[in-house]
Amino acid sequence: MKKILCILLSLCVAAGVASLTACGENKNKNATVYDVLAIYEPDERTVTGTVDLNFYNSTDNELSDLKFNLYGNAFREDATYKPVSKTYENKAYYAGKSYGAMDITGVENCAGWTVGGEDENILIVNLTEPVYPEERVKVTVSYTLTLAQVNHRTGVTQKTVNLGNFYPVLCAYTREGFMECPYYYCGDPFVSECANYNVTLDYPTEYVVASSGKTVSESEANGRKKSVYKLDDARDFAFVLSKDFQVLTENADGVEVKYYYLNDNNAQTSLSAAVQSLKYFSATFGKYAYPTLSVVQTGFCYGGMEFPALTMIAAGLDSDSNVYTIVHENAHQWWYAMVGSDQMNNAWQDEGLAEYSTLMFFENNPTYGFTRTGIVNSATNAYRAYFTVYSQLKGEVNTSMTRNLKEYSGEFEYNNVTYNKGLIMFDMLRKSVGDEKFVAGLKHYFETNRGKIASADDLCGCFIKGGTDLEGFFKSFLEGKVLI
Repeated sequence: MKKILCILLSLCVAAGVASLTACGENKNKNATVYDVLAIYEPDERTVTGTVDLNFYNSTDNELSDLKFNLYGNAFREDATYKPVSKTYENKAYYAGKSYGAMDITGVENCAGWTVGGEDENILIVNLTEPVYPEERVKVTVSYTLTLAQVNHRTGVTQKTVNLGNFYPVLCAYTREGFMECPYYYCGDPFVSECANYNVTLDYPTEYVVASSGKTVSESEANGRKKSVYKLDDARDFAFVLSKDFQVLTENADGVEVKYYYLNDNNAQTSLSAAVQSLKYFSATFGKYAYPTLSVVQTGFCYGGMEFPALTMIAAGLDSDSNVYTIVHENAHQWWYAMVGSDQMNNAWQDEGLAEYSTLMFFENNPTYGFTRTGIVNSATNAYRAYFTVYSQLKGEVNTSMTRNLKEYSGEFEYNNVTYNKGLIMFDMLRKSVGDEKFVAGLKHYFETNRGKIASADDLCGCFIKGGTDLEGFFKSFLEGKVLI
């Protein structure tokens, strides 16, 4: 995710997530499969539907329960963890405070179910029989999502409907069991394994839909439209709906890139940035895995947000910020969608790498006006200013990069530690090993971890194994001992 605050400021310890292959290559017969039905009713601001989950046990353990993250419950009035900080409340709640919820209305093919977790954010499904390694089990979850009026990942904005995290999402399985993800406002509190998706959206015909998946079929009746989408090897699935979208389309090496925009006087430039960055990242890191990419201008209180094959870009950004955010969010298709990480405990691993990948793109495409020196200097100055402010206020500064999202004091600290310090670390690493080894390390990281949840050690190891003694380098940055 790209936060506006970060844009303004900035113009090796594994966290216990096993590197499990959830689906690997396309059409993997061992993939977990989601068949999702979602029915959107604008008057009620609700999405009702079902998730038919065909779960493949890729773990080494027999499982008696399945756990699902209910991200929509973060928008309850009585939620313990608010989805929006005080800093962003006015930008998020454009019509005053508004609330939503995710209600589970039933679960089939199970022995029982409950909603629990730290913040009523987890659905626990008790299986009728244990599912053993390399076996499958099917359950059906019925749900109703009530949408808040909010410029956020999930909500009704002034001109759009953002449907990120709109269905119960299976928790990733780690060494400690299923990983529960409370919805902290700092960062992206999502850790998911890859799966194959078949999604049906039922909605009024006046809406134009931007989707993570490729359209398989469409039908219309009685003023409503039913569209079916497919997406394989994806960590999640998202939509954005609007009655006001304009759409530009371009083919990028066989990928259909669509730019859905509301008000952009430089729409062709925005589309070109999306297309060129997709081509650059594919050539530099590894081939883009999905048949489509939707870049979507929408109501959003931060700069942008990534989902597999779909990125949300905040409406109202100036031209430079819009282009920068598009490129940053596209980089997340590599460092989040295709190669996952533990965003709860190592947010630098995808944000810092996405930010540095953005730098690499602009360095190789100077017509956009961003330079490597300018981006690095801006990040360094912002980080030093943060360090100075916190030193004066608190007497000491925690600059550790390996910590839970809950431990950050707010967006200012989070942005500087994950985005800015992450970018600085990767630039210093590149200077230490040279361009050739640096790019080779990132290619190796992509090739060996695509479809997995990579640990911090997996990333660091791709450079350490290259023959350079970098253990001390990574340790000094990640533990907060390095002076910048």
